[in-house]
Amino acid sequence: MTAIQFEKVYFSYESGDERGNDVFDAQTSFALNGVNFSVEEGEFVAVLGHNGSGKSTLARLTNGLLSPKEGKITVFDLDTSNDKNLFDIRRQVGIVFQNPDNQMVASIVEDDVAFGPENVGLPRKEIGERIEFALSAVGMEEFRKATPNRLSGGQKQRIAIAGVLALKPRVMILDEATAMLDPKGRKEVMDVVLRLNKEENITVILITHFPEEAMLADRAVVMSKGQIVMEGKPAEILSRGDELKKYALTAPRSVRICRALKEGGLPIEDDTAADGIAAQICASIAPCKPQTQGAGTDITAEEAAEKDGVGDVVCENLSYAYNAKSPFATHALKGVDLEINAGEFFGILGHTGSGKSTFVQHLNALIKTPTAEKKYKPKKLKKGAPLPPKTVLTVNGFDLTDKTTDFKALRSKVGMVFQYPEYQLFAETVFDDVAFGLKNFRDGMTEEEVKTAVREAIETVGLDYATVKKASPFELSGGQKRRVAIAGVIVTKPEILILDEPAAGLDPLGKEEIMALLHKIHADWCKTVIIVSHDMDEIAENCTRAAIFSEGKVAAVDAPRKLFSDVEKMYSLGLDVPFTAQIADKMRKNGVEIDCDYTVEDFTEKTLFLAKMQGACTRLTAEGGQNDA
Repeated sequence: MTAIQFEKVYFSYESGDERGNDVFDAQTSFALNGVNFSVEEGEFVAVLGHNGSGKSTLARLTNGLLSPKEGKITVFDLDTSNDKNLFDIRRQVGIVFQNPDNQMVASIVEDDVAFGPENVGLPRKEIGERIEFALSAVGMEEFRKATPNRLSGGQKQRIAIAGVLALKPRVMILDEATAMLDPKGRKEVMDVVLRLNKEENITVILITHFPEEAMLADRAVVMSKGQIVMEGKPAEILSRGDELKKYALTAPRSVRICRALKEGGLPIEDDTAADGIAAQICASIAPCKPQTQGAGTDITAEEAAEKDGVGDVVCENLSYAYNAKSPFATHALKGVDLEINAGEFFGILGHTGSGKSTFVQHLNALIKTPTAEKKYKPKKLKKGAPLPPKTVLTVNGFDLTDKTTDFKALRSKVGMVFQYPEYQLFAETVFDDVAFGLKNFRDGMTEEEVKTAVREAIETVGLDYATVKKASPFELSGGQKRRVAIAGVIVTKPEILILDEPAAGLDPLGKEEIMALLHKIHADWCKTVIIVSHDMDEIAENCTRAAIFSEGKVAAVDAPRKLFSDVEKMYSLGLDVPFTAQIADKMRKNGVEIDCDYTVEDFTEKTLFLAKMQGACTRLTAEGGQNDA
């Protein structure tokens, strides 16, 4: 049976009043432009496309949140344009949005998950069973009595997914629903989705920028500019590297690695599994003792550091609890010790709820230490009582534990882009939003100087100034909002730039562009860049060093190549490793060792070099020489 049917569907966010009654006015901008699309019951379809391609519009049209301007949409033969059908359609089609705050309705987690089942009239006993099933499925059983607004972004996303799972819908749509989850959480959610699809015959539409997730689907659909431009088996679609680039997408790293190795002369066929690729590589290299290639190209903290004092972060014994004096107290940080040197491009990793976002919000005093609060007065110690451990937090030369610190001056030097960019957007136009920081931190600028600075910031993040300056930031796509949020921070040219999941939710080429932008800013004028990320490859490819947060503490700090070489430790901390590190680990267990920085380029280069030696029992030194093994 056909679950969903789109027939020549057109949709525009412009109202009829803006363009008159002519839907097909030559100047009308269509989010969906004549889409024909169908999904069979029980099918698992992945939808990919650049930001603004129409993916989210497709999802919202499917369960009647939007109505088409032209064309027809049916869900299990129910017409979405008939208001009488909407309740039945929404019972059968559950949608999980990218931002979980859009779906939170209750003050307690279990009440939030129960909201859907209660509204469709399920018996109380069954509602309880649904709550247990849904929370268990997303690994959030222990948070059943928690308050959603006190959870981290990733934890909220799991609750949002649980709220939809509790309904056990016939169709489940996930709109970038795993974008903010850590690797372990993402895998858990995808395992649940696959199980529901295979065992419960739930139809799944997965909107994603992760090609690895798309490979799990029965069919992949690629959208661009409101139209479906590619369709077929995921492995076949995602193997078209050059064609994908036209639509701001890239092939999975697994495919890119296989093809790079094959072009280098190894008999490697396309494979999506680390085990399979490792086995092919090892089979093409003669057996010998473990091999160690020369050290990767990562830059040490000492080499990256600039010793003029600007851009440093020094943290000792930093602790923080949300609602410290209430029964809901949550200890987010438990004695964090960490130093970040000026000149570094520093990464922060950690499982959902590990304290990453809480830590970085301390760095520009969005969250203040108790001693920095205006009303702080030191407590008198009882006679003979030991002094409490001292907290040290110095950022860019500012003492953040001192309430007399000029925090406005600090924030002009330490910029932050939040996990959800829409939290930072508030003005009527993009221009006003980007200019806001200048008005707060750069007194005395002329109107012309403001215009020049805003134009430069907007163009630096890859947006067309003339096109977006008068647009409402709330009408932009998720990726465009991210760019505007970054522009609003970099317009003041801070000396430390902090970004919480800067590339989450962006299409693959958009991610590359954002990271290239950050490197350019870092090279041109920003002393230190700090990024929080769940993407292990992003950290490996961009950072000089990284810190792993776990349970409110720093579990490890080192160069990414050293962190990711200990695969078992990464897994034990609830994290993943780059795909290249997974392959290298499997190769190591088969007697072939590759010492690289775990970028795709370095991994393939070192593997091909080793292969050319035909497995000769030669051990390479870090300096590039060689010793007989």
